[in-house]
Amino acid sequence: MCTSINKEVVHGIPSPSRKLREGDIISMDFGVEVEGYYADAALTVPVGKIAPEREKLLRVTRESLERAIEKVRPGNRLGDVSSAVQDWVEQNGYSVVREFVGHGIGTRMHEDPQVPNYGSPGHGARLQEGMVIAIEPMVNSGKPDVRLLDDEWTAVTADGSDSAHFEHTVAVTNDGPWILTRPREATGPVW
Repeated sequence: MCTSINKEVVHGIPSPSRKLREGDIISMDFGVEVEGYYADAALTVPVGKIAPEREKLLRVTRESLERAIEKVRPGNRLGDVSSAVQDWVEQNGYSVVREFVGHGIGTRMHEDPQVPNYGSPGHGARLQEGMVIAIEPMVNSGKPDVRLLDDEWTAVTADGSDSAHFEHTVAVTNDGPWILTRPREATGPVW
């Protein structure tokens, strides 16, 4: 599991020296392996009461994931999934990170194809029944640029703006998207 706080986009390293404060946001990125198959999921949550700007960032990022998941149908293209994220994020005044992308997933954590959070509808690989992809919008409240910290692992926004991250592992089926990382008892929004 990686934990990323506020301006950290991905790969934040948990540590006893890092203390959360009221008003922070924290992204938690989980990877698991069960009987030779992998799943990947992430969510960003508030620490206590957060500013309305941060609430909106979390809501828009989560909604961009939901919109992308709706495009996961046989015959659609990866660009349909990618553009669903980008369009919603940019309509709401935010930017998508371009250096990190979603991915195919199965017997390895990261497989082909790459699933960017930006693109054009009707372009890219065609989705086929049985494919499994990890869709993971990483959305910045400022510009899309990121940089690595001195640990050469943790990515932060280059301009110091906040970032949110949501992710689900989704199978392409003829009956529509099957969210493999959604809790069984969940009945509401994706998270």
